[in-house]
Amino acid sequence: MPRMTARSRHESHRASTPLELFFDLCFVVAVAQAGARLVHALAEGHVGAGLAGYAVVFFAIWWAWMNFTWFASAYDTDDPLYRVVTLVQITGVLILAAGVPRAFDDGDFTIAVIGYIVMRLALTSQWLRAAATGRDAAERRVCLRYAAGLVVCQLGWVGMLFVPESAHIWVFPLLVLAELSVPLLAERDHTTSWHPHHIAERYGLFTLIVLGETVSAATIAVQEALDEHDELGDLLPLAAGGLLIVFAAWWIYFAVPIHDHLRSNREAFAWGYGHYAVLASAAAIGAGLEVAIEQTVGKAHISAVSAAAAVTVPAALFLLTVWLLHARHFKRGLVQQLILPVAAVLVLLCTFAGRAGVPLAGAVAALTVATALVLSRRA
Repeated sequence: MPRMTARSRHESHRASTPLELFFDLCFVVAVAQAGARLVHALAEGHVGAGLAGYAVVFFAIWWAWMNFTWFASAYDTDDPLYRVVTLVQITGVLILAAGVPRAFDDGDFTIAVIGYIVMRLALTSQWLRAAATGRDAAERRVCLRYAAGLVVCQLGWVGMLFVPESAHIWVFPLLVLAELSVPLLAERDHTTSWHPHHIAERYGLFTLIVLGETVSAATIAVQEALDEHDELGDLLPLAAGGLLIVFAAWWIYFAVPIHDHLRSNREAFAWGYGHYAVLASAAAIGAGLEVAIEQTVGKAHISAVSAAAAVTVPAALFLLTVWLLHARHFKRGLVQQLILPVAAVLVLLCTFAGRAGVPLAGAVAALTVATALVLSRRA
């Protein structure tokens, strides 16, 4: 067996590989499926069930991506065996994506769990390979803890399939807590050699992919609305506002380099876990734009305020969580620190403008970027 030697945390010019980019792109299928089901639920007025289903499904998508990303940052040898096992993980991702509609609509997680089994078998073999060729006892111990944690958690997900659906509301949070605790317990006395710059780049690339899916979904929704209803005058302001929100989201996320902040597991894990809200809200913006478009042309039987909220709420959440994870570490002075939290509140207030809410929120987002630029130059 070829050695799987841990990579150096101080390796220069570390960048994402084509295989990692391919892995990310395959997740677009799952993200698109989750967004489509959220659109359907919100358009039908099933807000509570839609948001709960979206939160559950997006966690499954995000956590699968997280598991691979942090392992690859420490142990990506890019040899033939590593590539083949990663391709097996991609197969599991596609099975997971196929199971998203059933999990979202019917609470049937069978296909999604099968996809996870495929991914987990592959990833567990990677951790065992790293343990077998580890350089010291501490490193081998961490790898074995990860492998054991993956197996135990996966047995829990399989077990969930055999409990009544009414019990899922209690079982699912417990399994989520178990999943989140695995890295904390595995690395409690020894840290894997994840690369700060590489991790920051990986998260940035996945955020780009999610924002790109948001633009794609909104564009297709506008095209379909024009083909069926020819409501160009009503759709143009909506499309413009949505684009401004997405452009501002990109600008704000990538305004500062974050890798220097990721000095230890304490900062990096909190930052990484917090990205669940960043990525879920970014993807939800696209779903919200589709809902707003459907409401404008009369396909969604909900109020204009509810349709606007489908965009403004995730947009405000994105602004707030990016401030918590990124921007606040680089802002100087109270005025700079308040820009994004105040912008999040203003975007939420735009909800009550009804059909004008999305264009107004887009204007607020653009003004937020402009204000931040002016203040940073003065500073």
